[in-house]
Amino acid sequence: MKWHTEYHWFHTKQKKEFINITELVDQAVKKAGIKEGMALVSAMHITAGVFVNDEEEGIKQDMMEWAEKIAPYREDYRHHRTGETNGDAHLKNILFHHQVMVPVTDGKLDLGPWQQIFYAEF
Repeated sequence: MKWHTEYHWFHTKQKKEFINITELVDQAVKKAGIKEGMALVSAMHITAGVFVNDEEEGIKQDMMEWAEKIAPYREDYRHHRTGETNGDAHLKNILFHHQVMVPVTDGKLDLGPWQQIFYAEF
């Protein structure tokens, strides 16, 4: 079994942002020479997430609004007693999760025609 690990750091322009990382993951698969298998993509940050969806601005805005409705910023989160102010970001991580598995077939990410991989910063 082949495996390959890469780490990437993202400098977001906004506090909450989705970054399309499909090309980065595809390059990692090619660099590793993996022909068949799975690619595990994981956000190594507790207030970030990784997900697969459409690269369409409207759906991205809808997803962010949805997350804000379910886990809005509030000053009374118990987590804030630690001195942190990102309790909402921890909850959003649970909504979007921290990792995805993507099939690799014939050396390429096996995504549907509209599927893209995103890193989400909250």
